[in-house]
Amino acid sequence: MDLDAFRWLLTDDGAALLDRATDLAGGPELGVQAELRRTASPEQVAAALTQVGLRARGAAKFGSDAAAMFFTPDGLEQATRTRVATHRAGRLQAFGTATLVDLGCGIGGDLVASARTGITCAGVDLDPLRVAVAEANLAALGLPGAVMVADVTEVDTSPFEVAFADPARRTGAGRSFRVEDWTPPWHFVETLLARDSCVKVAPGIPHDLVPAGVEAEWVSDHGEVKEAALWSGRLATTARRATVIGDGGLATLTEDDDPGAAAVGVRAPAEFLYEPDGAVIRAGLVTAVAAGVQGGLVDEHIAYVTSDASFRTPFARGYRVLEALPYREKQLKAALRERGIGRLTIKKRGVDVVPEQLRKRLALRGDNEATLVLTRVAGGGIALLVEPV
Repeated sequence: MDLDAFRWLLTDDGAALLDRATDLAGGPELGVQAELRRTASPEQVAAALTQVGLRARGAAKFGSDAAAMFFTPDGLEQATRTRVATHRAGRLQAFGTATLVDLGCGIGGDLVASARTGITCAGVDLDPLRVAVAEANLAALGLPGAVMVADVTEVDTSPFEVAFADPARRTGAGRSFRVEDWTPPWHFVETLLARDSCVKVAPGIPHDLVPAGVEAEWVSDHGEVKEAALWSGRLATTARRATVIGDGGLATLTEDDDPGAAAVGVRAPAEFLYEPDGAVIRAGLVTAVAAGVQGGLVDEHIAYVTSDASFRTPFARGYRVLEALPYREKQLKAALRERGIGRLTIKKRGVDVVPEQLRKRLALRGDNEATLVLTRVAGGGIALLVEPV
């Protein structure tokens, strides 16, 4: 979709076509196109149908707002989902942020979340289409804010209390995990981190890349790690943080909660096993989870925690250990058949196993369902039959 086609969608005729395309969504594709082309050109119909499809996909990230928003395929893929953006905006609001500049605003997901808290926001992006989409999204949701086309590295951010940036991590060859390939590049990010700012980065960012005095926060949404955010200046309150978002709300864990590996120690698998959330693992706070459940590590290099007690914690999923099974494949296969297990969830850490391939080789038969944990203890493999608690 080009800029002219998008701008046409914002006209009265474009809005009417988009409403009609939405009403016809789900019908036979050729019939829908034929009906819409009675009043619009093929290019206009294609633009409307593209938006209908993107709005349907966007509901996973933006909920009910998606029905009124506008998207580009790449912009939707790269946008921050509402729950994560709302958390970030809440942190900014808690620090009394009054003005924010969003450098590389894309389609405006973070702009929307921040504007809803009452922060005065301005967005900047080099892509005129994304700027037009971001501007339209603010208007569609009844939110204030300004958006402009510019090179973010040339924008004077000094009039704003906080700068937010979400560097693009794609090159012509696809997604890149090298900070040298980011747009804007890492050296520009470092200049932002010398002031009050927040920079969204990939969850796999190495800990040693985070500048001194900057807080690194890893965020997961319903068990899926979505991003890391670097907070600097007065916005930084700790070195490492894990934030988990779930149906029950939000919980956060920091290095201040972590007594360290020496304090929790390594223990043989006990009655309960805990699988820390991915954000906790990325933040290096597995031992904080161990302390919270009065447990220890099953292995100093493995992100599983064991305890004699059952706890409910937002930072890990708990399992009751039913029994240890043979680790060798032939004996494991026999043990599973003996127990009539025909459906098996396989979890593994620290062992060279591909669950899908192993499940196929096990040739499971039976009516029972089970969960199997394959991991390493004291340098050797172990198989544990568990059940969620």
